[in-house]
Amino acid sequence: MKKLSDKLKEMGVGFTFPIEIKNEAGRETYFENSNGYWFKREYDSEGNETYYENSDGYWFKREYDSEGNETYFEESDGYWWKREYDSGGNETYFEESDGYWFKREHDTAGNETYYENSDGCKKGTPRSAKTHEGKVVEVDGVKYELKTINN
Repeated sequence: MKKLSDKLKEMGVGFTFPIEIKNEAGRETYFENSNGYWFKREYDSEGNETYYENSDGYWFKREYDSEGNETYFEESDGYWWKREYDSGGNETYFEESDGYWFKREHDTAGNETYYENSDGCKKGTPRSAKTHEGKVVEVDGVKYELKTINN
């Protein structure tokens, strides 16, 4: 990327260092100093930083869900991670580029009820293991659906 100061010089526009540009929300979107170092940032409509790049060649990008939770991160060295959340905002899944991952389940109060990771650690019982959940039984001609009650 060409430095803003170079573009301004080509256009014959006077300026002083540091060059700082902010968006309508007052967030810095560009900075450049007299040593030639610069960075730029981009934001989504909610004000979350979605992109960063600097003159050293480093960059990262981020993605967010509709609740503002960061769901994806990637940087210029190839490292990345992604996350998923349930409707209560609880993190349910995490995975990164080196192969590590974990998954979690939560009850309606947001308490963690199950955890498992790629290192083999497991705590609690996953919902999928509750084989009687939803099963229909008949007693004296009346059908009942089984439901787990968390205490």
